[in-house]
Amino acid sequence: MKKMSITEFANKLGVIPDTVRRWERSGKLSPDRTQGGHRRYTEKDIQQALGIREKDKEKRNVIYCRVSGHDQEEALSKQVEAMELFALGRGLITETITEIGDGMNMSRPKLLQLVQDIIWGDVQTVIVAHKDRLVRFGFELLEHIADLHDCKIIAVNLERHSPHHELVEDFMSIVDTFSHRLGGLSEHKSAFSIFSNEEVLPE
Repeated sequence: MKKMSITEFANKLGVIPDTVRRWERSGKLSPDRTQGGHRRYTEKDIQQALGIREKDKEKRNVIYCRVSGHDQEEALSKQVEAMELFALGRGLITETITEIGDGMNMSRPKLLQLVQDIIWGDVQTVIVAHKDRLVRFGFELLEHIADLHDCKIIAVNLERHSPHHELVEDFMSIVDTFSHRLGGLSEHKSAFSIFSNEEVLPE
């Protein structure tokens, strides 16, 4: 009987490998393991997983909270508390995702996983304190992707600043991001200069 790797197995089911790992962590799926610890799946596992996938179709309500740095963990806790109270007021049973990272970084692992879950139709509602908790730029694109997959993004703080104020905030975010990148380039240049200026000893 041919056995499949987790990637082959996930592709057959039309899910991502992280979904398969989640099923295993919850005890819904128990694949065989090789001596090296790699998961191996059979056609029997396919049938079992198809049933799991159908049951998992009940969509989730997700709270997503983010701050930029580890020095803002207290603010993160307050953000979580406020959003959970908001969800409770609406009678929503939710799970909470927290992440620390720059709002202009579109490669945050938990954000990418959330977007993937939305695309797979696993998420009904995403609750955020403000749209920039998801992304500093491109919120409308994420909102459009969510709409296409029957998911609603709720930004609790709907207060809009003046166009001038928002423009200043966006400009400062860009300056801050590029200043960090330039700082990294300067360190790299200094290290390269030290290396290139080393004396070449005669053989």
